[in-house]
Amino acid sequence: MDTWLRSVPLGCMALVVSALTLAADYKAPRLPDGTPDLQGVWTNSTATPLERAPELGNRRGFSPAEAAAIQKEALARVAEDARPSDPNKKIEAGALPPVGNYNLFWTDRGMSVQVIDGESRTSMIIDPPNGRIPPIRPEVAKERAASRVTTTSSADGPEQRALGERCLLSFGSSGGPPMLPTMYNSYYQFIQTPQTVTILVEMVHDARVIRIGGKHLPKSVSKWMGDSIGHWEGDTLVVETTNFRPDQTFRGTSVNAVVTERFTRTATNQIVYRFTVDDPETFAGPFTGELAFTPSTGNIYEYACHEGNYALPGILAAEREKEKADAAAESVAKAKP
Repeated sequence: MDTWLRSVPLGCMALVVSALTLAADYKAPRLPDGTPDLQGVWTNSTATPLERAPELGNRRGFSPAEAAAIQKEALARVAEDARPSDPNKKIEAGALPPVGNYNLFWTDRGMSVQVIDGESRTSMIIDPPNGRIPPIRPEVAKERAASRVTTTSSADGPEQRALGERCLLSFGSSGGPPMLPTMYNSYYQFIQTPQTVTILVEMVHDARVIRIGGKHLPKSVSKWMGDSIGHWEGDTLVVETTNFRPDQTFRGTSVNAVVTERFTRTATNQIVYRFTVDDPETFAGPFTGELAFTPSTGNIYEYACHEGNYALPGILAAEREKEKADAAAESVAKAKP
């Protein structure tokens, strides 16, 4: 923080100090049970990446000028993508016209870097200091590489397809934990009672139910998004999640990973979200990230992704046809003298 503050022009210093003072004096609104009110619809979309660019080293914050340049570039990309297509553009003979992907208007990667404690963050990961996720242990990486050689094809059946593709869970780690933004639909609705905190995740309509107090379920009971138990430490909701399913991982985590999250409402327009992933079976060490949730002016609408996904029959049928063609070609090759 001190290093970053020294890089701020004197004209901006008063504003930064004033903002930090306001954050320190902020008192979150309370619910009838006395706990801080986290309720509402929030978004965690941001231009800040999960991991820091290696060339930035241990540098946690961008300068104001750098942060402004990142926002300007992000807005320019959207404006460029929104320009009308050239109807006179020539396509090579026999080539299909490129259909592209989603127009950037429909994505929501965030137009600006996140600002936490006055810092324009260079990455969500803040520990290790280099802002990078620790490497997977060599023996684990070797074992998994050997396993991939003998596993079935990703098109052998629906069970081999990604969870997001099957509309079972969000793409990436939107539903979490940890709950991270993806290319779109990064809205969350928080609903509190004295017994539970429920987080409705926009993408693939996941609902995380955090039980306040109590104990974790037996290890034999694994759940989508794990088993989350929360408690309050002052104004911070602390959530520990265990009992993950083997088919839901984050960057290769094992079923024995423990994710600890901390939700602190630091301002009217911000919840600071911190998470720590501890999985000594997989990684060389634990890692911690931090990002901000900001209020949304819109609502969460239905994410119309239906379990099974109507595209799956086509994906699998195409692979079966390819297998038939490969088998026929192999048969012809063997029949030749």
